[in-house]
Amino acid sequence: MNKPLENKFKKRWVIIATPIFLLLSAIYGLIEGSVPLSIPDIWMVFTTDFPSVERTIIFDLRLPRILIGILVGACLAASGALLQGVMKNPLADPGIIGVTAGGGLAAIICMILFPQFSYLLPASAFLGALTTSVIIYALAWDRGASPVKIILAGVAMNSLLGAVTNGFMVIYSDRVQAVLPWLAGGLNGRSWHHLEFMAPYTIIGLILTFFAIKPSNLLLLGDDSAKLLGNHVELQRFLIIILAAFLAGTAVSVAGLVGFVGLVVPHVFRILIGNDYRLLLPLSIVGGAGLVVLADTIARSWFDPIELPVGILLAALGAPFFLILLRKRGML
Repeated sequence: MNKPLENKFKKRWVIIATPIFLLLSAIYGLIEGSVPLSIPDIWMVFTTDFPSVERTIIFDLRLPRILIGILVGACLAASGALLQGVMKNPLADPGIIGVTAGGGLAAIICMILFPQFSYLLPASAFLGALTTSVIIYALAWDRGASPVKIILAGVAMNSLLGAVTNGFMVIYSDRVQAVLPWLAGGLNGRSWHHLEFMAPYTIIGLILTFFAIKPSNLLLLGDDSAKLLGNHVELQRFLIIILAAFLAGTAVSVAGLVGFVGLVVPHVFRILIGNDYRLLLPLSIVGGAGLVVLADTIARSWFDPIELPVGILLAALGAPFFLILLRKRGML
């Protein structure tokens, strides 16, 4: 089989397999838990209106958590894919360059100092992520903001924000107990209420990502080539970074500091199907959703009676992947 035909065949299978992966992850999330359910049980719940324990488990506990996991994974993967494209670096990720840390710090301030305004948590997380993005962009600016400078400034900001977050928690140690599970990153206790206030932000952000496909592809050509085609490179790069911050802030506001989804998922699809954002971005969104749902199901069911925060599990899986990636790129 020649190379172009082989690549076309691979892309076709990836396009088919990714939604199936999300569907199977969701079904597994409905089945698995402290009270295992069967496929007939699930079918009965969705096709009848009879009150039952199974119906309560699915509609009050598992289904909202799965839907939130889908939105969180989609936001983080889309954010990572956009950042990797705009910075032309597969190591870029909202967690690594400080965007998530900025959103996390703003969310912590909101939860600890202004708990009565909890409904503004997504907005505050977005503002924190956006402010961090603007600062990073300003620090990297020198007649243009090169991707390398943005990443270096982002890593430095990540360390600084981490120190500020730790200091804030020490100062308000009497109030921090409720925030600790959120810092680990997880979906424990998430319900329809959380889904309702997250969904509008997520829908807006994901719709806007499709308007970023064309500029993301053009930026991959290089700044000079994109400028020759009549594009405002710096403006497009800035707007895409803002969009990535919005998506990361939305995910952080509900799930806490869940990391590595934005790094691992887009990079895997980049290896499988290439850099074309017409496929890369939608598949990353679906794949990220499936990964978070699957990881959350494993985290809450495989370690019974303890429920492991999904952020810890994803970090345990993502960190080795990151090290392998660095080694392959000759950085280790």
